[in-house]
Order: sequence, then structure tokens, then C-alpha cells
Amino acid sequence: MAATSESEFSSSSIFSEKHSRLPDDTVFYAIFPDFLLNSTTSSELSSSLQSLHLQIIQTLSPFTDGYIWQHEPFTLSLPSTPTPSCVCSSDLPHLHGKLRFGDNLDDEWFTVFLLFQISLQFPSLSIRVWDTDGEFLLIEAAYHLPRWVNPENSLNRVFVRGGDLHIVPKNRLPTPSLVDSLKFLINCGGESRASESVQVAVKKRISDYPERAKSNMHNVRVRVPVSVAQVLKHEPCLISLAVEGFYDRDIDTMKYAAKMEKFFSRGKDEELVCVSVKMSRAMYAQLVQQTFQAPKCYPMPSRSDKSVYMEAELGMKIACGFEMMYQQRKRDGMEGKGSTLEAFMRNLERSGYFEGLLPGSKEYQRLMQNAEEYHKNSSLYSRASALMSAPVRRIDELLALPHSVDDFRDQEVPPSDDDSWLYKGEEELNSSLLERQKEMELYELKHKKKGKVKGNQDAGVPSGSNVDEFDPGDIAKTMQAFVHKVSSYKGAEAPEEDRNKKVDLDVDQFIRDLESIMKPQGDEDANVNIEVGSSSDLAFDDSDESDMAEGDGEDTFMQSYSDALNDQLKETTLQKSFVRANDQIPKKDEGTSNATVDMDEDFSPVDADVNLVKNFLDSFASQQGLPGPASNLLGLMGVQFPQDANKGK
Repeated sequence: MAATSESEFSSSSIFSEKHSRLPDDTVFYAIFPDFLLNSTTSSELSSSLQSLHLQIIQTLSPFTDGYIWQHEPFTLSLPSTPTPSCVCSSDLPHLHGKLRFGDNLDDEWFTVFLLFQISLQFPSLSIRVWDTDGEFLLIEAAYHLPRWVNPENSLNRVFVRGGDLHIVPKNRLPTPSLVDSLKFLINCGGESRASESVQVAVKKRISDYPERAKSNMHNVRVRVPVSVAQVLKHEPCLISLAVEGFYDRDIDTMKYAAKMEKFFSRGKDEELVCVSVKMSRAMYAQLVQQTFQAPKCYPMPSRSDKSVYMEAELGMKIACGFEMMYQQRKRDGMEGKGSTLEAFMRNLERSGYFEGLLPGSKEYQRLMQNAEEYHKNSSLYSRASALMSAPVRRIDELLALPHSVDDFRDQEVPPSDDDSWLYKGEEELNSSLLERQKEMELYELKHKKKGKVKGNQDAGVPSGSNVDEFDPGDIAKTMQAFVHKVSSYKGAEAPEEDRNKKVDLDVDQFIRDLESIMKPQGDEDANVNIEVGSSSDLAFDDSDESDMAEGDGEDTFMQSYSDALNDQLKETTLQKSFVRANDQIPKKDEGTSNATVDMDEDFSPVDADVNLVKNFLDSFASQQGLPGPASNLLGLMGVQFPQDANKGK
């Protein structure tokens, strides 16, 4: 990986072309101690990082001992210079690591727990953690974050320090570099500490650890070939590679399982032995939930004894996984080289650790002795990582040792752990979804109240109104405010160029054309010769006579239009669907003639507000309590209908 400036170090940097093949389900982390900003010489910085590295791995050992990781163990590396194994693009010295968690999300959150533990034990460290989804800690606390935080501006802002989550504020550092953020955390850490609600949301996710890490382990009795039992006896962590080989099998690797040349060389004469295997719950589910036909060369017991058969079937899947993994790695040359002292020393030479000292000098020998001691101590803790990267060589070594069926025949094997959790996952999932739903509803309610208050102020609706004090008049008031409200570029406002464009309309000619259409057939004026588009029609005269003529024309048009419209409406029942103004006033004179009543109905105006409210109520009632256009529209305007008290009676 090419070195870049520290300002380019970000979660986005891992998605460049050089990193496009990184596994999807991977968590990355980097640790930056405060002293790296003050160290002057390379040897002083390297010695300090080495000492810190040893202290960290010693601190984490009690938590990680006996834990079976899904794909690879938690590790910390100390690159002297950016190397292909480093996921960071920064040339700022630091400790770093990555962990592929695959289908076992508990591995990722266990890693987060370990990083928080590191920050608690070493308060002078600033830790970054992200995955291929980005800043997933912010995603966990999404409903509690400040409104300004988004994926675009979170670059070099999110850190774990002193056991808390820190977000470098935007108003202090608009576009921070990595060094700027680290200095801010050192000098102004109190300002960057996230709010208490954010802390609670993130820490709640890891509050069950390390107990959850222990409960995530599952012990099961299986019947496997002696060779598999020999490997698992000495290297129990290799079960993860066997499960991975079985779960990710394809047609090519299944050919190896059909022959079983490495782990079942004696064929059906091979005797199966009963052993106890520890694995994660995710691994156990991956083995149990898949149907797999045993190879013809593999001796399976009778189905009459169900428990023995299930033990043998699970052991068969493990044995086939070992075979497929071993042969695949051997064929493709995927065997890692491991970490050697020579390679470690070469890295120190390139980084300037020895500062140009002559080999053999006293100071050179002192630095060499410190480096050898560090490599020896760190190798004890990185052994699992080296083993996972070079399993073929270790398997060959173990199977070359003397071993037989007698080594496993008389040992007492404890029963398998209860696996009822495998069938209760739906309850846990539903519980988690309900918790998320409540969190989302509280968030929406909080912001809806803010938006409603603001909307009510804009629309002129009293902010203190609620469902219990529902007033139908609010519907008409809110609709009027909505109609008369000026739209913006976010709404229905016309584009600027269209709004400023001059409209060329000949009003006189338009009125005369409509009059000719509205006049009844046979009218004497219908034969008036109209010259469309004549030059005289396009001219406007400012004289009084022209104004009077124009006014008379408008009155004539409106009267003609109204008469024609009324004639058409009288032939329909549409007029009966409107509520008129006199319908709302009790008749005082019962002796009024029918002719007078009919005349009043013809000329009584329509009450627009009453009709608006009536139509909304009718539409809402037709929804029968379900979502619909009436409730949705009024809800957007801040008006909420009360629940029907008679519903269900």
C-alpha cells in the first residue's frame, strides 16, 4: 500500500482501487498514542510503540483466551512503514489491525468491546474503528446524533478515547485532518465527547461483553477420524477453518471430500472416535443447518441410534471441511509464511530503527537486543494469527506425530451443550426489532412535535391545539393558509425564467371569442364578422371610451358564462351535493311560498368552508380507521382527527 498524507487516512481510503478486494464483512481499527506527536527519533518512537503493543496484548489476553473466532483472531500489528498488510493509508506510525467476522456479528462487537477496554486502560490513546459499511458506531447511535453529522463530513471525526465515543465538532474543525483531530482530542477532549444519549446507545451494544463472548461458545460431541481428533486436540482454533471450508465449498473442493486422501486415508477401515469440540454458535448453525451427503468412503453408523448418528454426521461435516480446506490451500499456494525474526529485522532496518549505527556497536547491540525481546514476547500472542495463515504446515507437523485410536478411546467426553437457542432466534430477533421500532418512533415523535410547532406557527394554527380539542373549523383555516402560502423552489413555484417571461395575451380578442362561443344559435349578433388577428385588435387605447367598452365586454361575458353554466347544472344533480349558506340558517317564516323558496335556492351561495369540512369528514369516515388521503393530507398540515369513540361497539 502506497503511503499517503495523514489527512487522507479515512474509512473511505480503504475503498480505493487497491483495496477493492477486501472482504465485505471486515472491521478495521487503528490506535494512535499521544506520544507519537512528540517523539523525535525513529528508535524512540519504535521502542515506545513496541512497549505499548506488549502492554495492550497482555491486557486483552484474559478476554480472548479460549475464544474461537469465526475467521481470524483479533490481532494488532506494528508496521514500521505502511505495508500491504496495513489497511491504513497514513504514514503516521500507529498500531493497526483488521478482523473478518463473516456471518458472526458477535466477533465485530467483541472487537469493539476490546477496543473500548484498551481505551479505558490507556487513556492517552485515540482509537479509530470502522467497517466496510463506514462509521458503524454512528449508525448504532443514528437517532441520537447531532443533526449536522452525516457520512460526508464524518471524515477524521469519530474516535474512541478514555472509554467514551468522541466526535470532533464541526464548528471547531470544519474539515479536519487526522493530525488536527488527534491534537484536538488531546487538548480539547471535553468538547469532542459525544452526548450522553450517544454514549448510552453505543455502550449498550457492548454491555453484555465479555459474558456474551463466553456464552457465544458452543461445545458439542462429535465422532471424527483419528487424524481430525489429533489436529483439534493440539490446535482447537483450526475448527474455524474447517467450518469455513465446509460452508464455502464448491464443486471443485467437493471432489477432495469425495476422496478424503489426507484425513481418511484408510477408508472404511478407519475408526471414528468421540471427542468434544468447541466452536462459536454461528459455526454450529452453519454445520447443522446444511444437508450434506456423506462420501461413499466415509463409514456412517446406523440411523437406529439417533444420537450416535447425529454425532457422526456432524463429525463427518467437520472432517470433510478439513479435507477441502487443506487440499484447497495446498493446491493454490495460500500457505502463509508466518512472522520470522529475519523479516522483522529487515522492516526495522528499512524504517531507520537503528539510525545508521554500525553493526556491532554498543548502541546497535542494545537496540538489537530490545527488538529480539519484543519479537519473542509478541510472537507468543500472535501465534494464533500465524497458525491461521499457515494451517497446512502445522497440520502436517501434527499428523507426523505418533497418534492412535487408543489416545482417544478411554477419555470421558462431556455431553453437548443445549442447542435450543438455535430455534429461539426468532424471539430474539423480534425483540430486537421491537426495540429498534420504539427507538425510531420516539425519534419521529420528537421531531414531529418540533415540525408541528413550526408548521402551526407558519399556518396560523394555535400550537396548543390537540386531538382532544379538535375543531372542524381548523380544517378550513389550515387549508386556506396552505393555499395562500407562497411556494418556494422546493415546492411548486415556477422556474425563475418562466415566471419572469412576459405573457403576450390579447384580452379583448379572447373575450370576444368566448362570447361568440357562448351566444345561443340564431342570435342576431352571431353573424358579426370577427377579424381574428387584425392589427386594430392588438392596440390598446387609453381613452375613456375604450375603458368603458372593455368593462361592458367583461360584464357581458361573465353574465353569459354564468347563465350557460347554470343551465347545464340545472339538468344534473350536482347542485344538490353542495351545502348552501341558507341551509345553515333556520327558516323563520314557514309561510313562504314554494316559488320563493325555489328562487332563494337558485340564488343562495355555496358555503365553501362547510363543503370543504363536510367532504373531508366523509372521506375520513370512508377510510374506516385505515390510512388514506384525507388523514394523510390533514396530518401534513398539522390537523389530526380524533379517534371514533363508537368504533368497535
